[in-house]
Amino acid sequence: MVPGSTSWVVVGLDSGGTCINATVLDASGAFLIDRMVETPSRVQEGPEAAVEALAEALTAIVDLSQTSLSMVRAVGLDTPGPASADGVISTRGSTNFSETSWHGFDIRSALQARIGLPVIYHNDANAAALYAHHRHFGPAVAGVSSSVAGIVGTGFGGGVVEDGQVIRGAAGMAGEFGHIQIPLQGVLEAGQPMPRCNCGLEGDVESIVSLTGIKNNLLPYWLTRFPDHLLAGEPTDRAAMLLREFGEQDDPLALAVFGQQARALGRLFTIAANFTDPQAYFVGGGVVEAAPSFRQWFLGRVREHTQLRREQAAVATFALVPDLDMAGARGVALAARDTVMAAADRALARTPS
Repeated sequence: MVPGSTSWVVVGLDSGGTCINATVLDASGAFLIDRMVETPSRVQEGPEAAVEALAEALTAIVDLSQTSLSMVRAVGLDTPGPASADGVISTRGSTNFSETSWHGFDIRSALQARIGLPVIYHNDANAAALYAHHRHFGPAVAGVSSSVAGIVGTGFGGGVVEDGQVIRGAAGMAGEFGHIQIPLQGVLEAGQPMPRCNCGLEGDVESIVSLTGIKNNLLPYWLTRFPDHLLAGEPTDRAAMLLREFGEQDDPLALAVFGQQARALGRLFTIAANFTDPQAYFVGGGVVEAAPSFRQWFLGRVREHTQLRREQAAVATFALVPDLDMAGARGVALAARDTVMAAADRALARTPS
């Protein structure tokens, strides 16, 4: 970037269990950082250390983009959910924020007080959904389009975007698709145990479409069908992490597991089709951070098992969330820029002519 070429910028901070990913977006809508830039999140050390790590990440990414803190109008922040629309971590804890000190902690307000700048919050799945929506539709169409996204990770999250805006819900927990129970006929094999989620529900989306679902439910069953498989000798945690590599090699056990995930995700999108009737369906997260042939196979299976009416199929698209691990930081940067621009528009409307 050439210093002075833009009047102001916003920063996006995506805070996870181990790392913060940061980016900078200028007033024109151009990202000034074109790659992953990560620093330790320190969330296991508690809220005070984690907020300080976020402040340090802000300073570092501004320096890297050759801008200055005086140019930053707002900061977008995302974390794993569940959390309120205002960035208060659930009183029951949150993915990667499970220590008691995090329960009910207002991370948005704490960061805002620390850095002295407005902070706009989304959970990480909503942030990725927002970025996928804007990247897919572009600035001319995003504001009049709708989409849903399913984000596969340790758990399973998602987001609903309508007219370019994330649907937050009354408590800020709209789009928590992981805990929707779905019909499992045709998803599970005959005699396959009912998947159970860590939340206590049986047969919800997260119990199948997540790394935790693979580890706790799918892989133990399929290893009984493939007792001589190479993964049979591995600890379950490690075997679940390795499964994607086997899927990229068209391994029958891995394809059986990921095929069940795709069918379950298709069932979820079928519910979305009848509830919100979106124009686009996005799939993101770890399951698509794989070889192109595998992720296209997975997306194709999801589409195959999403039951759309003829009229819906004629206008709907299915796509992968772009830019993988950068999507969260970029999504909250977009949200921060929209907030700044909306505030400027309101101020202009109040100015006497």
